[in-house]
Amino acid sequence: MPEVDALVIGAGPAGLMAAQMLTEAGRQVHIVEAKPSPARKFLMAGKSGLNLSKDEELETFLDNYGEATEFLRPMISAFDPVAVQAWANNLGQEVFTGSSGRLFPVSMKASPLLRAWLAKLDSSGATLYKKWRWIGFDTDGYRFDTPQGEKQLKPSVTVLALGGASWQKLGSDGQWSELLKSKSVTTTAFTAANAGLKVDWSPYMQKHFGSAVKSTRLSAGSINTRGEFVISAEGLEGSGIYSVSKAVREGHGLTVDLYPDSTLEVLQKKLQRARGKESLSNFLRKSILLKGARLALLQEFSKPLPPLNELAPLLKSLAIKTTGLADMEHAISTAGGVALDAVDESLMLKNLPGVFCAGEMLDWEAPTGGYLITACLATGRWAGIAAAAYQES
Repeated sequence: MPEVDALVIGAGPAGLMAAQMLTEAGRQVHIVEAKPSPARKFLMAGKSGLNLSKDEELETFLDNYGEATEFLRPMISAFDPVAVQAWANNLGQEVFTGSSGRLFPVSMKASPLLRAWLAKLDSSGATLYKKWRWIGFDTDGYRFDTPQGEKQLKPSVTVLALGGASWQKLGSDGQWSELLKSKSVTTTAFTAANAGLKVDWSPYMQKHFGSAVKSTRLSAGSINTRGEFVISAEGLEGSGIYSVSKAVREGHGLTVDLYPDSTLEVLQKKLQRARGKESLSNFLRKSILLKGARLALLQEFSKPLPPLNELAPLLKSLAIKTTGLADMEHAISTAGGVALDAVDESLMLKNLPGVFCAGEMLDWEAPTGGYLITACLATGRWAGIAAAAYQES
């Protein structure tokens, strides 16, 4: 069995960051990727602008990781949004801050950054193996299914960065979970996170599929956020919906404020205007600009419509009846994976000395908006530094 110095399994952002730390520490790194090309989910995220992080106070930033905040605190504190920006700049990819505080490469794409990153790793001596799928452990190493048949590698140290279980066609299929269970590593079941919400629409809504609903406030449980979404045949999609999907998954109801910039009193006053012989739809359009998809949502979830003098509270807090989250395959990310108490403070598996975990394969979750990618980079960096310093006892 070929012996190698440092092995990274998974070439997404967490794995590549771990590989960067290992090469910078002088380790000879071998990166193994199951797909024909690396970082496919990273590239997919870049199609909409590649939101790398968010420019906000560290404590505010950390609050977005919920129950995993204290676990992730040292890693993200060591590689915070400021550090993410510096890292991108060092790769020749200038970053700017959008109006919402989100950090993007000036190119608004992932591909230039990824090319620069891979070139840096290559020049540092890292070797990338493509179409190598990890299929199991061997006596002292790992077995892979490759285009040249089964191969084995025996590393001195390993970083696992295999992703969660969403967007399986891009490489994150969660099949590694069974391999780790065979070594008594505790894992938790995967479930959809940052997912769309299913709605059992009436036939009336079909003509509104694909319509965007902007400038709303969405509430579920303790989450109360401004956002927008799209009405689809399956239900509701978009960043606003993703931000409340965890709370909905936990059993909280969803309400939408269709007029977040108007008070209840202002709406009530506008609705008191004499209607005359106008149809209800014309009256609502002229008095409060309610039309199209917004009006359709009101009619869908408040049948029959109440009298006009009782309508304003509905517009400020419209209860949306959902039937669950979209399938995990179509979720942006997943919750579940390697239990946080299965690793030590260096992200090394307690049951597998010399094996470290990073990225979405760990059981944490976060909303979109730069939090996901930042935590993947931060945990990859943390695991890579620890792996580089690891010495067998």
